[in-house]
Amino acid sequence: MSLSDENAFLKMVIETQASRIKEQENTIKELREMVDELRSLKANLEETLEEFRRQFFGVKSEKTTSKSKDESQAVKKTVTVKEHTRKRKPKATRDELYADLPVREIICPVEESERFCDWCNAEMIPVTSKFVREEIRITPAKVERIHYMQEVLMCPECHKDHDGSFKSGIVPKSLFPHSPASASSVAYVIFDKGFMGLPYYRMESAFKQLGAKINRETLANWCILATKKYLLPIFVRLHEELLKRDIIHADETTCQVLREDGKEAQSTSYMWIYSSGTDGLPGIVLYEYQPGRSGVYPQKFLDGFHGKLQCDGYQGYNKVEDVQLICCSAHARRKFYEALPAGKKKTIKLLDVNSSEAIKEPEIPQTDLEKYIPAEIGIAYFNKLFYLEREFKELSPEERQKKRIEQEVSVWENFFGWLGTLNPTKGSKLEKAVNYAQNHKDTLQGYLQDGRCELSNNRAERNAKSYAIGRKNSLFHTSVNGAVASSVIYSLVETAKANNLNVFQYIYTLLLYMPGCKNRSEGIEQLMPWSEFIKEHCSGLIDVETVTVENHPELPI
Repeated sequence: MSLSDENAFLKMVIETQASRIKEQENTIKELREMVDELRSLKANLEETLEEFRRQFFGVKSEKTTSKSKDESQAVKKTVTVKEHTRKRKPKATRDELYADLPVREIICPVEESERFCDWCNAEMIPVTSKFVREEIRITPAKVERIHYMQEVLMCPECHKDHDGSFKSGIVPKSLFPHSPASASSVAYVIFDKGFMGLPYYRMESAFKQLGAKINRETLANWCILATKKYLLPIFVRLHEELLKRDIIHADETTCQVLREDGKEAQSTSYMWIYSSGTDGLPGIVLYEYQPGRSGVYPQKFLDGFHGKLQCDGYQGYNKVEDVQLICCSAHARRKFYEALPAGKKKTIKLLDVNSSEAIKEPEIPQTDLEKYIPAEIGIAYFNKLFYLEREFKELSPEERQKKRIEQEVSVWENFFGWLGTLNPTKGSKLEKAVNYAQNHKDTLQGYLQDGRCELSNNRAERNAKSYAIGRKNSLFHTSVNGAVASSVIYSLVETAKANNLNVFQYIYTLLLYMPGCKNRSEGIEQLMPWSEFIKEHCSGLIDVETVTVENHPELPI
């Protein structure tokens, strides 16, 4: 064989081997893709199987009452506990805990028989008094009947001529005509309703223990009348101010009204919640009762607002015009959490921005992906974002936005890139989680452009929980008027809390001054929770007995 023939043969062999290698590489690539698909299919099938097990063998509350031996062993094999340390807050001193309480000193004197010197029998004189201990003393609520007695003066000289001259003292106007209700008693009821979450029947029992037999219908009517006559103008003014803000959080929760035109008693109504954001301005929290969940309700309430609206993925908020929607990442993460099998849910921790617990920075799985199901990886991405937000929360809005662009943009890019590789089973919870994130891709990342915006809508959800506590105790509203009154009451209570006011004192102050200035804008302005007058008179603890309808400071208008 000649040299040229040899070279040609070797060349042919090399080309053949190269072709085989290329075919093998393609085969390997196809097999790898098939393995990934099988892994995804396996995870989806496990999820589906778990769902079927829950439906056929579980309880309706989705709580797992027992596990099989195999399941419990499988969980034990996969559980890993990461080391973490917990930051202990320094224990508060008594002076810090009771700083707002008034102090009254009680001198414990030496007995009269012991006030003489044991040596010379001379009478001893006081030198000083030393602190021994302190205790917290509580004076129970006191209910009393106030009789306003009008003083009448007569001129004795004119009376001699049978032509008497008389003058009468000015009697403060009643809160409600022909009613024993006072500013303090109604404020007490509103405080129990909106702050303590007590239903009217419990208030009725409590008043009975105090010696006042006031039925629950009367208590409810007091709240409704006070809302219509005096508190609603404050609510309207707060609403006007809220629409001027750059950021608003919105959410909604269910409620029930027994007597509502056109609806059955068992039907569902809604309490809508709107809250100001972290813009450095005084906090505003407003509740609005509506009979349904249509998007026309936030559209109407937020008419005139042109800023950023933080909310969940509910499509009804799309009806709000001329706003930038920012979707809640906590809701998106929750979808992936729901896609977890029941056994894994107990091993997964959902990080919170406001958590004080010291933990290691979450790691997003990049290798050995076969050890994780897609839902776990999705949660890891969101936990990473919540961890970073916790690190940035003490920064200024400008610095926070800069840090977000530097560190969080890449997390979102990798997350959505990873989502594109998934092929979830149709109808599965994983598919719902993937579709939810992809459908809200732009709104989920909207917070990145403004350091004042938040990663989640937990602010509005916390306010919804305040109402939910009262709803759990009261179960329902008897009438639409009662539901509307509750919305105004909760609005003023939560707004007072947001501005660090004494809630009872603020409600009491409003009922004390509003009868005289409910139609005067300058008076209403002085009663806003951020006014200097309110901050002076409604911060800390104030003795109500020293500030009464007949003796209270003048409103500076």
